[in-house]
Amino acid sequence: MRADFINPFLHAMLNVLRTMCQMQPQVGKPLLKEDDFARGVVTGFVDMMGESTTGSLAISFPAAVAFDIAERMLGEKITEVDDTIRDLVGEITNMVCGGAKKILAEKGYDFYLSQPVTFVGDNHTIMHSVYGPRILLPFHVDSGDFVVEVCFRD
Repeated sequence: MRADFINPFLHAMLNVLRTMCQMQPQVGKPLLKEDDFARGVVTGFVDMMGESTTGSLAISFPAAVAFDIAERMLGEKITEVDDTIRDLVGEITNMVCGGAKKILAEKGYDFYLSQPVTFVGDNHTIMHSVYGPRILLPFHVDSGDFVVEVCFRD
């Protein structure tokens, strides 16, 4: 997968965390994902449909990171993965995907975005709607590690 398709998601995630959560995340080395298992307990997912290519985005958070983000964004302490966390993760996924969509549009790639959906549970799976390489972008914040997962059709 080309870096010009991955970097917009990286930059959009950094922007959301810095502006909405006042976090300064560290970014790890991108990895090729070989399985379907989520790397967190709650995942936001969005399909991206375009004329020249199609793909999807998943962002998986462990509970501790989701709780930290919720407290920073909403000003309330949450201690269980409930509807508030599900909605928040869906909204973060939507913001990241929208930010990446804007960057990609500047490069000539236009996409229609599906509504975000969230999945919750230990060992849940992420099934992308296209066949292609699944790239994991690992992030580290003070409350833990999480991943952004991007997949575009070959």
